[in-house]
Amino acid sequence: LALLTEQGEVARTYGGAMAVAAPPEEPLRQRTGEAFEAKLGMARWAAAQVRAGETVLLDAGSSVAALAHELRERSPLTVATTGMTVVEALGGAEGVRVECLGGTFRPMSGGFVGPLAEAALERMSFDRVFLGADGVSAEDGICEAELAQTRLKELMMARAERVYVLAHAAKLGHRPFHAWARLPAGWTLVTDEKADPAAVAPFVARGVEVITARPNGTAAGPVSPGA
Repeated sequence: LALLTEQGEVARTYGGAMAVAAPPEEPLRQRTGEAFEAKLGMARWAAAQVRAGETVLLDAGSSVAALAHELRERSPLTVATTGMTVVEALGGAEGVRVECLGGTFRPMSGGFVGPLAEAALERMSFDRVFLGADGVSAEDGICEAELAQTRLKELMMARAERVYVLAHAAKLGHRPFHAWARLPAGWTLVTDEKADPAAVAPFVARGVEVITARPNGTAAGPVSPGA
């Protein structure tokens, strides 16, 4: 019970325990200003990985929206996305072709999910995919509010050669909901300098490449096993 309480799964009561309900999902507009400097640094580092002429896939969410803004000058480029904020950021960028996957719109995340988005993915492949997360665990993968989101993220990862997850320090080991997307071998975690070494260690132990980005976009990492 002590362990489950520490993990936030139950609340201890006199003579027993009761289940803890998942916290409400924060709307995208509320999350946009959170950890702004961290997101900017991650976005700048991520943008520097993209090469002219590539086809990249961008998730919905505030961290990936920051990346979209950094890609406006990196052309020619094809960007496919599930995120409305990405479309808004890149819609008028010269030399950037934008493909919107479509589907059912989720106002809370500003993204599209569902069968239409999944069907579109089957007809495309990508050099890189950049994903956001409500939480990320070395053991269980990406945590999201709904199964439709996690299913789509898994399909997105399956269609890309390189997989990056943008998650600032507060999201490492964070488990706010009960829907999970498993991560493939060889993925890269991009976080920020405030990440606790104890929170990073489980990822490193599993052989994940961990990049800790400074606000200017340079990397304080990578962190590798044995470091």
